Amino acid sequence: MGSLTDGAIRRSIKDVELTGKQKSLADGEGRGVGRLVLVVRPMPKRVLAEWMAQQWRDGKRIKAKLGDYPSMSLAAAREVFKRDFADAIQKGRSIKIVTDARPGTVADLFEAYVASLKEAGKPSWKETEKGLNKVADTLGRNRLAREIEPDEVTEVLRPIFERGAPAMADHVRCYIRAAYSWGMKSEHDYRNTSPRRFRLVYNPAAGIPTEPKVVGSRWLDEDEFVQLWRWLECPDVPVHPPYLRAVQILMLTGQRVEEIARLHKDQWDSRERILDWSKTKNSKPHAVPVPSLAAELLDSIKPNEHGWFFPSAKDPSKPVSHGTLYAFMWRQRDRGVIPVVTNRDLRRTWKTLSGKAGVPKEIRDRIQNHALQDVSSKSYDRWNYMPEKRAGMARWDKFARTMLAKKPVRRPAKQAA
Repeated sequence: MGSLTDGAIRRSIKDVELTGKQKSLADGEGRGVGRLVLVVRPMPKRVLAEWMAQQWRDGKRIKAKLGDYPSMSLAAAREVFKRDFADAIQKGRSIKIVTDARPGTVADLFEAYVASLKEAGKPSWKETEKGLNKVADTLGRNRLAREIEPDEVTEVLRPIFERGAPAMADHVRCYIRAAYSWGMKSEHDYRNTSPRRFRLVYNPAAGIPTEPKVVGSRWLDEDEFVQLWRWLECPDVPVHPPYLRAVQILMLTGQRVEEIARLHKDQWDSRERILDWSKTKNSKPHAVPVPSLAAELLDSIKPNEHGWFFPSAKDPSKPVSHGTLYAFMWRQRDRGVIPVVTNRDLRRTWKTLSGKAGVPKEIRDRIQNHALQDVSSKSYDRWNYMPEKRAGMARWDKFARTMLAKKPVRRPAKQAA
């Protein structure tokens, strides 16, 4: 049989309308192995024409649908058959497992990577999506992901760095590198359901130097701790009250900023005085008893109608972001009314002062949900250490109450280095 034409297809559709009998129109010979076929069959109210890839394998005929005619033209059907099916048929592979063979675009790669983060429950997916959207606009959304060169990534990062935001430039570099790394692994990941294969041969962001990491060392001494606490109790400027309470809970518990900011009523057990997260930054569940001072503060807060302890001032249906809490603290320290401190410094402060209170380091690590890397902790020890954590928090509570009962020392806030 020769090649199909649009005229022959239209005539066959009319014949099926008149006779009510199904027809199969083959495009070319197929050499007895496989070929493109248009199956025309009558329906109660119309005639349906479907493009099929047809293959003879182990004495059986196998079909896979490409699309409908005329939505998919003859030329388009030939292109898809040649691109996705012809090579597989020649190699004796089943067309049932053939997927779209087009290499993915930059937009395909970034969207699939963000979807994988979202599916894994990573809270960073929103920020990653926002960052990669801007990168895609610059690189070209519809360009093939495999065509992007390292110097193009560098040109995306340089303007960010030159405007005085080296940390943001490094964040964007991380987003791009992680997306390409995921794309390279997804090529052979049977668990991946992305409709695209990217045919990546290298990661264009892999060779770009990282920004030197500045390891923080700042922590508040007892007088500075009291100074900040007193200001949070009675600020000298109007502040959204949930922001004040969120920082106080950070000071009393030493937990991660993101987890406290997103605290929901379902995560607070008032009777047991336990904060319970099913998933945290290190992908592990975390339950921590709180000192009685923090429990009293949490019980005094009425979560809003959406269940958030610390809702956003702009959109109460969402919790405050950790970025907003950072900005709030920066504004106050720039005014000189509180010590120079970031929310991450408060986590370090808790670690240090609770150590001074006599809480053993292993228990402090467990209270703060720091990943323990020894084989015993990772693979064998399944004890939750709740009694030990309660004892540690009780000791810290006594220390904190004694510290806050002191008369605050009046002194100017430290200036940023």
